[in-house]
Amino acid sequence: MTKLASRPTEEQVATVENVLAAHLVLLHRRTLQELVTVYCRLAGAEEDRVGVVSVAFDEDLTVEAVARQAATQLGTLHPDDSDEAAEAAATVVCGAFQVLRDAAPADAGLAGPLATVELTDGTPEITVTAGAGGAVGPDEAALLQDALRAATDAVGRAPHTPVGQLSLATTEQSERWRRLGHPDRSPQRARTLHGLVAEQAARTPDAPAVTSGSDPLTYRELDDRAAQLAQRIRAHGVGAGSVVAVLMPRSPQQMVTLLAVLKAGGAYLALDPEDPQQRHTHILRDSGAQLLVIDGTGDTAAYGIAVLDLAERPTAPQPAAPAHPADDGAFDPDALAYISYTSGSTGEPRGVGVPHRAVARLVVDPNWIDVTATDVFLQLAPVAFDASTWEIWAPLVHGARLAVAPAGAVELDVLAKTLVTEQVSVVWLTAGLFHQMVALHLDAFAGLRHVVAGGDVISPSHLARLLDAHPHLAFTNGYGPTENTTFTACWTTTSAPAGDTVPIGRPITGTQVAVLDTALRPVPPGVCGELYATGDGLAHGYVGRPAATARSFVPDVISGVPGARMYRTGDLARWTPDGTLEFLGRADQQLKVQGIRVEPGAIEAELNRFAEVREAVVVGQSDEAGGKRLLAYVVLDDAVVEDTAGIGARLRERLRGALPTAMVPWAVLTRSELPLNKNGKVDRRALPAATRVPRNVWNDFVAPRTAIERRLAELWGDVLGVEPVGIEDDFFDLGGHSLLVAELLGTLKDTFDVEIPARVLYLQPTITDLADEIGG
Repeated sequence: MTKLASRPTEEQVATVENVLAAHLVLLHRRTLQELVTVYCRLAGAEEDRVGVVSVAFDEDLTVEAVARQAATQLGTLHPDDSDEAAEAAATVVCGAFQVLRDAAPADAGLAGPLATVELTDGTPEITVTAGAGGAVGPDEAALLQDALRAATDAVGRAPHTPVGQLSLATTEQSERWRRLGHPDRSPQRARTLHGLVAEQAARTPDAPAVTSGSDPLTYRELDDRAAQLAQRIRAHGVGAGSVVAVLMPRSPQQMVTLLAVLKAGGAYLALDPEDPQQRHTHILRDSGAQLLVIDGTGDTAAYGIAVLDLAERPTAPQPAAPAHPADDGAFDPDALAYISYTSGSTGEPRGVGVPHRAVARLVVDPNWIDVTATDVFLQLAPVAFDASTWEIWAPLVHGARLAVAPAGAVELDVLAKTLVTEQVSVVWLTAGLFHQMVALHLDAFAGLRHVVAGGDVISPSHLARLLDAHPHLAFTNGYGPTENTTFTACWTTTSAPAGDTVPIGRPITGTQVAVLDTALRPVPPGVCGELYATGDGLAHGYVGRPAATARSFVPDVISGVPGARMYRTGDLARWTPDGTLEFLGRADQQLKVQGIRVEPGAIEAELNRFAEVREAVVVGQSDEAGGKRLLAYVVLDDAVVEDTAGIGARLRERLRGALPTAMVPWAVLTRSELPLNKNGKVDRRALPAATRVPRNVWNDFVAPRTAIERRLAELWGDVLGVEPVGIEDDFFDLGGHSLLVAELLGTLKDTFDVEIPARVLYLQPTITDLADEIGG
């Protein structure tokens, strides 16, 4: 083997530094790890130099700085350090690298190098080896080789470039990767939802449209009742552009009301009955809602808005509704169809305005599932949650049946029974609910033909267990933000994934996506970037917030359509060599809790409104059910707080009156100060994790008295992560939710050999009640 000269030329040195810097940056961009280590061998004239080069990345680092750090460490490499250095590198991202004068086999000290650089007359020949550096395959090795060559060239041309903007592709390659995000089918002609349902009612008037136990509605009845209600809604001045709020539990009447609002020319705004009145009032005011429709429940006097109570009979005769009003299909498909509120990073909920066109693109002739008139969809998601868009309108525009799940909190045993009794064939579940159903009610999937899950990361092991038990099933991992109307990309399969993640697939009909770097350039497969989406699924934006809309809906560089917009999801993703998307997490700290997207900043803003709180930060951690829970850390204002005992529980109780359940932290913990990073920002990773927190409820502590009560208190403490647990404490006040109910009931069965229905715990949520039930 011809080795490097003992005195390499400056050009050779610069080449080695550039290639090594490009290699380090590429590994960082592929893994998103902040500390990247490369195990190196440089073949020299007198001896080989072997060791480790490590670089700590941050957002301000330039490729020139990476090269400079690498150059400094290259000069210190020595064979005697190799074993110790290699052991240190085992704890970080490590990519093998070697520089040779001519082609030669790797030695035992560098088995399976990822990148080999041969220097001939100062010109680098870069090779990425398949099967090495993380066991990459031949296709991926070729892609990495192209990316490393492009990055090396870019390092030499633009040394001051931030690492996140380093070009990893030629123009031709960028165009090829851009095309990965284009769907293989064109979208259908844009339509209004009520027009599509009216056409379906004309085709199959006597087919069942909406059912709930023994209360079926045919398509004719659904369309006629909605048309009649639309007349009552119009009598309140509702027309094109009006926003109509709907506050009622899950029911067939709720489905009629949504359709009626659309027929009246308005857009519906569904309010979650479980949310506090304070949130309802704010959303009604923020949205500019003109009318609130209820069904005989709730105190609406404080809302300050016109109310239509469907439980009250009309005082004046209503005009007869035409069987198929001529204007059913005449409204503009770009008119607003509904508003869905998400939590905002500023602490203020933000309304996402979604047009008819976006929903039609979602539900008409989708490219990832075949919907037929024989299907039965389950309506389970709260209508305020954007997943309900798919659940409701996909079956109703295809002539399928929509089975409405019982109102109230989701109970796993009731859900399992509903799937069977309603003969459901297609169901959508949040990731957490999917995992619990697979774990506890696997048999309930037997009658289904297609399971759709999403809202968070899907566990490959749970998916494998489902498909192993029910090989007839198709499964879809559905990914998408509210701002691009429920689904942006879907991955449908009948077999478990080969890797350790469940992909999010490819863009759905009417949507294009791109994975871009911070300079808005496509990145190669295997490299992490931010996911952007464009096409017919885009929302109009955030209602009444032009500045926030402009920040998230930016000029389109994906489709090439002049004047088009694209949505910046804030999610990190990468392409696989076969053109499939993998989800890698949030670019910010946004979390999914119980399947609901939560901005920790919204909770922090609410805490900071309290006089007792000087500073607050909210983070997420895994809970016992395999989902996420929120922890709030606060620094108290000593001038205001005199009694710190129980302050965390008191603050948490106040949050429950202002925020949805999923946004209330599991615990509020006090700190004397919050840790900061080198940039002066709160270092969330340095905050201590909590496996147990102090009891955080308002009522007095009552200690267990019997052996059963003592054992139940221990079990509750294990599931909820709270100590001590009193026998009069409410399970849900302590932080319990539907997924933890399933966890607890399974534990009770194993411990006491009894079957406790979930309904018992919902109605009698204390240890005293549960001990009586077990004793009985």
